[in-house]
Amino acid sequence: MIKTEDELRKEIVETGRWIHRLGFVAAYDGNLSARLDNHRILSTPTTISKGMMAPDDLVVVDYEGKKISGRRNVTSEIAMHLLIYRRRPDVQAVVHAHPPTATGYAAAGLSLNKALVSEVVLSLGCIPLASYGTPGTPELTEALAPLVNSYDAILMANHGVVTCGADLMQAYFRMETVEHFAKISLVTELLGRQVLLSEDDVDKLLVARQKYFGSGARALSRSESCPVAAGVQEGSERIHVTANELAAMVSDVVRQIKPKG
Repeated sequence: MIKTEDELRKEIVETGRWIHRLGFVAAYDGNLSARLDNHRILSTPTTISKGMMAPDDLVVVDYEGKKISGRRNVTSEIAMHLLIYRRRPDVQAVVHAHPPTATGYAAAGLSLNKALVSEVVLSLGCIPLASYGTPGTPELTEALAPLVNSYDAILMANHGVVTCGADLMQAYFRMETVEHFAKISLVTELLGRQVLLSEDDVDKLLVARQKYFGSGARALSRSESCPVAAGVQEGSERIHVTANELAAMVSDVVRQIKPKG
């Protein structure tokens, strides 16, 4: 269903409130956009809380990032969004945020590419890590460029996460999935044991992905989905914590999951 510009403005504002309420962004962090047509992009502005936006705060830019309309200035990271729109004609919306657990993995230089959860393999394949690029500079798009054609969610080293989708809701849900999976992955690290899906299991999930999502799903090879060998991993990467530290971490995760009033 094709949405009007007014409808997309309201949807971006509402999605901004969701990512702010969930703690995926703080202060002026994050940015969202939607494709209006083959010439224009609707984007969040710079220096505004994503939980406090109004529809008329949003900015319309062309595919060169030049402002067409809007009383505010466009986000300094618009080039990242434009890169994805140019490379991916199937993408209609982009969400960039800093969900704490997933961003922690990115800051640690770790991708989320292990076949631990079937739903994640089915929906995203895996979540690779892009090298670091200074925000608001060409370095950022250069770091993302090798990955945007193949992945719908990407960790950005020492920065955050970017997701995309056929509409804003799908891009937002993919951001939720990344953070949820990061929390699950962290728990397995804390427990010191990871039981990975077998290569056969992963292959079945990739076939199911095409069956369930049809032509809307890009075909993924196993190397693109879960490049880590399957099996049981334990001990070598264990993070040593006390029982009290583990209880505090779990409590913090639960507090983050619970929506704020």
